[in-house]
Amino acid sequence: MRIQPRQQLLEVWRATARASFQDGKWVWGGRDRANSISDAEQLLCIMYPATALPSFRLERPDETAEDILEALGVLGDSIDIPKRIIRVATEYMEQYTGDAGAPIFSGDDYFDSQEPSAAPSPGQRDLDVVDSFSMSITLTLAALGFVRSFRSVISREDLRQEVDELETLASTRLTAAMIGLLRSFSVNVFDINSTAGRALCRSANQSGLPERRVVEDLQLALREVIAGLRDMTIGSGQTTDLDNPNRLFECGWSWGIVKDAPRIETPEESGPQPDGVAEDVPYLYFTVVALDGIQDLFSPRTRLSGLLNAEQQRLMQALQLRWDFAQSYWSTIASFGTDRWPLEDLPWRTTDEQESDYFSLLVSSMVVQDLVRRRGSDADLGRVGQVLEELANRGRITRRAVLDDPAVQLHAPGLRIRLGGSEEAGEHSVGWLVSNFAPLLLKRTVQIVGLLSDTDLRSRLLRLADNVWDHLLVRRLNDGPGRDLWDEPGVAFEQIGIRHEKQSWYHTERVVECLVAAADVVGREPLPSTRLTDVAIDLLSEADHLFDRELLSGSGEAGPSMRAALQTVRANLWRAREILQDRPGSAAVLASEVLRDLDRLAAARQNVAGAI
Repeated sequence: MRIQPRQQLLEVWRATARASFQDGKWVWGGRDRANSISDAEQLLCIMYPATALPSFRLERPDETAEDILEALGVLGDSIDIPKRIIRVATEYMEQYTGDAGAPIFSGDDYFDSQEPSAAPSPGQRDLDVVDSFSMSITLTLAALGFVRSFRSVISREDLRQEVDELETLASTRLTAAMIGLLRSFSVNVFDINSTAGRALCRSANQSGLPERRVVEDLQLALREVIAGLRDMTIGSGQTTDLDNPNRLFECGWSWGIVKDAPRIETPEESGPQPDGVAEDVPYLYFTVVALDGIQDLFSPRTRLSGLLNAEQQRLMQALQLRWDFAQSYWSTIASFGTDRWPLEDLPWRTTDEQESDYFSLLVSSMVVQDLVRRRGSDADLGRVGQVLEELANRGRITRRAVLDDPAVQLHAPGLRIRLGGSEEAGEHSVGWLVSNFAPLLLKRTVQIVGLLSDTDLRSRLLRLADNVWDHLLVRRLNDGPGRDLWDEPGVAFEQIGIRHEKQSWYHTERVVECLVAAADVVGREPLPSTRLTDVAIDLLSEADHLFDRELLSGSGEAGPSMRAALQTVRANLWRAREILQDRPGSAAVLASEVLRDLDRLAAARQNVAGAI
C-alpha cells in the first residue's frame, strides 16, 4: 500500500494546525462559512485520528510521540496541545447551542437553492440536517473519550472544571443528535404498480422473471426487515402497511427531521425538539451518512470506554435496530437474485427514476458495510470490488477524462440533491451538493482490502486504492494557508476552470477518514493464506525431522559453536510453530532458515568425515 497513513496523517495535522491556529487563536471556517457541520469537520481532522488510533493519542502528554509533537508544534508542547483541544472543542459546543439550551444542527451554508436567482431563506438555513446529526455523534464521542482519558492525568482544579464542562456539553449534544437521527428515519411504502414500485422491481429483476414473482421473492427476502420495522416503538418510520402483498417499501434516513415525526420522551437534557419538515422518504446519501455516524455508537471503543449513559444506551439500541434494518434492506436489494446483482447494473436507478454513478457508489457503500459486519466471503467482496473498479473508471479516476466529459461533474460541482419539504421554510426548496466521490470510493476499497484472504484479489484492490490515492494527492492545495489540504479538483480535471484559495473541511475530513481506515488495515495482522500454511507445514515437518536426526547423531554433545547453532535452530523452530496459524509466510521463512542451518551442519560433518 503506497498510502503510508501515518506519514500522511501527520502532514494533514501539520497543515490543519497551520491553517486553523493563527496569531495564537483558533480560526473557524475555510472555503465554506463556519457552520455546525464544517466546524465539526475541522475539529475532527485532528480529534478523529487522535481518538481512533492508539499511536496518535494526544491526551497523555508523556506518551505523545516526537513526530506528532513536531506536526502540531504551532499548538504548543505535549501539555499545551490537549489543553488547547479541550478549549477549542468547548468553544464549538457553546457556539452551537441555542438560547433555549438546544444544540444547533443547522446546514446553513451547506444548503444551496434550487433556484439560481434565489438564495436559501434564513429559516431554511436554520433547518436541522442529518449530516450535522451524524458528524456531531462522531465528534462528541471523540470528545468524551478524549476528556475521560485526559482527566486521569491532570491534577489542577481549573483544568478539571474545563474537562467537566466539555463532558457535560458533549453529552447533551450527543443525546440531541441521537434523538435527531431517530426522528429522521423514514419508511416509504408504495404500491407495486406505482412509479416507485415499478422502478424497484425493474432494478431487482435482473433475470427477466414475471413481476409478481419478483414481488413475492422480494417480500420473502425482506421478511425479517419487515417484521422488525413493524415492531418499532419510538421515533419516526412507524408504519402498518408493510404486510400488504401489493406493497413494497424502502427504508433509510431522510435529509432532516421528517414532517410530523413524534417527539421522543427522555429524561436527559437535550433542549426542545423542533418540528420536522423533511419529506418522509429515504435519501441514499443521508442514509449512508447516518449509518457511518451510528456505527460509532456501538464500536468497541465506545463500549469499552463506557462513553454512553443509561439513557443514551437506550437511544443507541433504537438506532442500532434502524442501522440493522437499513443495512439489511439495501444489501438485500443490491444483491438480489441469482444472476447479475442489481448493484452491478450501473448506474443505480432510484425509485424516483433518477440515475447516477454516485447512487451506485452510495449503495456499494452500504453493501460494503454489511459485508464488514458479517465478514462476507471473498466471492461477494470480489463482486463489490469489481463494481468499485468500474466506478473508478466511470468517474475518470483511473481513466483519462475526455473533452467535456460529463463524468467530471461527479467531482465538481458534484451531485445536487433536492431536499423535499424544505420549501415549507422558504419560497423555493433548497438543495444539497454531494462531491465526495473519490474519498468515499477509497474508503470502501480499503475496507474491502482489510477483509480479503484471496491474495490475487487483495493485490488488485490494493492497486485500485493506490490509484485513487494518487488521484487525491493531485487534488491537494499547493499554496496558501490551506496547502496540503483538500480539495482542488481542477488540477486533476482540466475542464474545471475554478480554482480555490482556501481548504474545504468537508473534503479534508473525509480524506482523514480514508487514512484512518487505511491505518486500521495496516495495523491488523495479515490474513493467513491457506496455500502458505500448507507450504509452512511441509517445511516445518521436514525441519523437525532433520533436527531430531541431528540430535540423534550426537551433535548436541559437540563443541560450543555446534551447540549454539542448534540452540538457534531450536528457537527458530519454536517461533515458527507459534506463528504458523496467524503468519504462515513468516513461519515458512523461519523453517527455511532452519533447513539451511541444518544443511550446513550436515555438510560440515561430511567434510570432517571425509578429511579423516
